[in-house]
Amino acid sequence: MPSRKAKAAGALAGAVITAATVIAVVGSAPSASAATSTFAPVADTYVDSGATGSNYGTSGQLGVDNSPVKRMFLRFDVSGLTSPVTNAKLRIHTDNVLGATSPNGGTFKAMSNTTWSETGVTWNNQPAIDGATLGSLGAVSRNTWYEVTVTSAVTGNGILGIGVTSSSGDGADYDSRESGAATAPQLVITTGSPTTTTPPTTTPPPPGDPVLVGAGDIAASGTGDNQTADLLDGIPGTVFTTGDNVYNNGTASEFTTYYNPTWGRHKSRTRPSPGNHDYNTSGATGYYNYFGANAGPSGQGYYSYDLGNWHVVSLNSEVSKSVGSPQEQWLRADLAATTKPCTIAYWHKPRFTSGLNHAPDTSTGPLVQALYDFNAEVIVTGHNHHYERFAPMTPNGSPDTARGIRHFVAGMGGVGFYGFGTIAPNSEARNNNTFGVLKFTLHANAYDWQFVPVAGKTYSDSGTTACH
Repeated sequence: MPSRKAKAAGALAGAVITAATVIAVVGSAPSASAATSTFAPVADTYVDSGATGSNYGTSGQLGVDNSPVKRMFLRFDVSGLTSPVTNAKLRIHTDNVLGATSPNGGTFKAMSNTTWSETGVTWNNQPAIDGATLGSLGAVSRNTWYEVTVTSAVTGNGILGIGVTSSSGDGADYDSRESGAATAPQLVITTGSPTTTTPPTTTPPPPGDPVLVGAGDIAASGTGDNQTADLLDGIPGTVFTTGDNVYNNGTASEFTTYYNPTWGRHKSRTRPSPGNHDYNTSGATGYYNYFGANAGPSGQGYYSYDLGNWHVVSLNSEVSKSVGSPQEQWLRADLAATTKPCTIAYWHKPRFTSGLNHAPDTSTGPLVQALYDFNAEVIVTGHNHHYERFAPMTPNGSPDTARGIRHFVAGMGGVGFYGFGTIAPNSEARNNNTFGVLKFTLHANAYDWQFVPVAGKTYSDSGTTACH
């Protein structure tokens, strides 16, 4: 198979600030005939498909996302310009929270509707984002300024509306005008004679490669989930789970009581997978209702998304996985369609494990085979409450340094440990006394893995492998 493989609102309203901007992006001074004016928005807000009747016009934050869908809107009143516009840039600042980080900062478009009400807009009555694309942002980090060139939409004095969408289920959060003058959005307009040379700019440096971090077998009445959630507080990126998110029965009450106070504070950036304990509630309704759109199509439990140069697949070991099953057929079609050069997949029950409590689940073999056929790099599972890393292998467990998939069992999210039985062939690292999370740094054509232990523990495991 050939290889295949993104508050002071009143004081700010209509304000014009001349002279230097708050971020140092100007590479050289403009000519003497140029002038720069900075406008604050007169209105900004966002809407959320998960809360269709809610208005966020007074929030200090603006959100853009694709799961649930969030769209943000900004409006500027440009006035006082006396010379032709030679350059216009929208500058926005990401919120200083971990969830603000995203692999996709959004696509920015002009809007014909500039009369929407900041305190009246909801998902149900939102204006259309119907104009030309002005620009887009790739990966964004928290507490950082970014800029988008919008010169084509600014012809002079008048009202400018901008709408922002995202194709990523790992959304970005920005500061709104209510956050205060230091971090509010800005429209920076340079004017001068038509022949004035626009000053060169320097694009902010890339914020780094995407991070995917998580574990499985997580939340119960103990303290392990509190400790691993504390680790996530300090690790930006997308959070994954490898099933059995709550114990013992995946009820709505257990999600509220156990998961929500711990890992739940990272819910907005979590892309989970279900486990057998989640399915102890009929149809895993507690799981699907809690995670909503972040868990993929309701009741299905398998979906995919992209992070940088990587295709990420979350699968469901609790429904049919046989050759020709809907899940197996979907997986093959999904892998055939992606253009990303690297692939990682995760679900609950492991195909390979040295665990004493749960034997290898051979029924997952068709999923492993499909991933191998399309040159995937990594599979992460849970179910056994410990950590284990395998060397790259074929679907039948033979060593394969050329195209083999590296398997991890990451069931150390917080629930009591299981022992090891007979050590399986190609098992390279094991631990069953340290809660932690497994962190992947997804480079353009390689990945780093790192076992991150909870406070007070010293076990570690890390390495780097190139994509196929």
